[in-house]
Amino acid sequence: MSDWEVHAVKYADRNARVRGDSFIFDDNHDAPHAMDYFIWVLRQGSRVILVDTGYDAEEAASRDRPIRMDPRAALAPLGIAPEAVEQVIVTHLHYDHAGGLHLFPNARLHLQAAEMAYATGPCMCHDVLRMPFTAGHVCEAVQRLYSGRLTFYEGDGEVAEGVTVHCIGGHSRGLQCVRVRTKAGWLVLASDAAHYYENVFKRKPFPIVVDLQNMLDGFTRLETLASARGLIVPGHDPLVRRLFPQGPADHIVRLDTGPQDEKLLTEILS
Repeated sequence: MSDWEVHAVKYADRNARVRGDSFIFDDNHDAPHAMDYFIWVLRQGSRVILVDTGYDAEEAASRDRPIRMDPRAALAPLGIAPEAVEQVIVTHLHYDHAGGLHLFPNARLHLQAAEMAYATGPCMCHDVLRMPFTAGHVCEAVQRLYSGRLTFYEGDGEVAEGVTVHCIGGHSRGLQCVRVRTKAGWLVLASDAAHYYENVFKRKPFPIVVDLQNMLDGFTRLETLASARGLIVPGHDPLVRRLFPQGPADHIVRLDTGPQDEKLLTEILS
């Protein structure tokens, strides 16, 4: 089978943040630290797998976290019609990753069993753990389950030839990363197993965490899964758009060719 194309599609950003929002331990905690929000597209010929869905305008208004474009519009330059999407890998059920499940009504979901158990279990009695979830998004996943359109994984699993998922946990109990075979080698979409390059390469944990040891161990796992450290793609880092070449629109970058800015890559990895 041929390799996969991989695109990172930015649909939102949040600039009113500081480093203390991104790292538990940081000496410069009040310095500005922007965040980008992505969905990812895997393509092999006519076959498309979506990784996460973003969130819509209703969720944006509810949380006062505006989006720059609806996820469906963000995907349009890649020629993807929402109703034609048949497979969605859900890295975890936080609002910014599963908030658009209803926008892709015909898709089968691929989710870790541990994530469903976490999002519907007693941990959600705690406000601080429940905060990143929205009940309607979790209910949408449950509805897909009851309609026979949800596949569960227990740890490692294969979604398609050349596409595997791996449970990391840490940030959320059933958080999974996605490993994709590309012409540049095995690329790892970390999602929120590493929000930023600095999380994984400096071993600096993100503050929203259910299991700190799993998060820290997960940084090493990401490096083990990728063919090269530069092929780990964090879930929210604006540097991704500088490191990889632009795609068919300003908000899309292509990842499967590998990083293009060698100077920036050296800085990131050092």
